[in-house]
Amino acid sequence: MTDVAVYTGLLASAFLAATIFPAQSEAGLAYLVAMGEQPVGLLVLVASAGNTAGAVVNWCLGRQLGRQLGHFSDRRWFPANKARLAAATSWYQKYGYWSLLASWVPIIGDPITLVAGFFRARFWPFLVIVGLAKTGRYLVVVLMTWQFV
Repeated sequence: MTDVAVYTGLLASAFLAATIFPAQSEAGLAYLVAMGEQPVGLLVLVASAGNTAGAVVNWCLGRQLGRQLGHFSDRRWFPANKARLAAATSWYQKYGYWSLLASWVPIIGDPITLVAGFFRARFWPFLVIVGLAKTGRYLVVVLMTWQFV
């Protein structure tokens, strides 16, 4: 398999793993690290970039969802009025960024990035925190792989 195919596959796998699609990228990364044919740093960089890009897609979807639901906030049947949404947004902007440190966690991480977009978390802090969290996870995968190889 060519290096381009390896990196493209890893990027795609990591990207999909960060979206709503059921996918996993850790096993692929562990396999590639165990094979030892590509530089580990580049593998971690590619996986982190793909997974972070998938989280950005979630953030964008959450922002769009927030815009759409905001149009309904003055309706009687809608569970949250404008004041409640504003209070929740304010709370998230004050404390919610810390929740992004858990964006690497399977199952709950993807919804956290969606919620960040919904509550209009600023993009650059979102990107830095999520990028660090996801890179940290892949570094742990590498360290664990080295323990068993």
